[in-house]
Amino acid sequence: MKPKSKILIIHGPNLHLLGKREPDIYGKLNLDEINHKLTRIAEDKGVELEIFQSNSEGEIVNTITKGNYDFLIINPAAYTHTSVAIRDSLLAVGKPAIEVHISNIYKREEFRKKSLVSDVVIGIISGLGALSYYLALQGASEYLDSNS
Repeated sequence: MKPKSKILIIHGPNLHLLGKREPDIYGKLNLDEINHKLTRIAEDKGVELEIFQSNSEGEIVNTITKGNYDFLIINPAAYTHTSVAIRDSLLAVGKPAIEVHISNIYKREEFRKKSLVSDVVIGIISGLGALSYYLALQGASEYLDSNS
């Protein structure tokens, strides 16, 4: 029997405030609700899921570089625009990854329109609210199925 593929989801800084923080931009669902649905989708897809949230850049880098996973879904949040360290960790591990954003970063303030990780991931899903995560999980599952 083939072992289950493992997908790691990383939620960056302030995402623990979803549902409370600027619901007109980020929606009304909280992170637990999003994670619950992601877990159900993973079960349906037959993949193992690990979910991690941190406000600390170093913890995110450690999780990327020390994790045991086949695919990464990452919402770097504010670190999208500032973190060379997260970018370098993605390059170092060389695992397939999708960048996710709840809001459309290209319709926001000028400084949010630049992502330091977009060119080192295989895809980006942005602006669809929590659906961005669900589509990324679907994509990651199909990618792993077609590349195993």
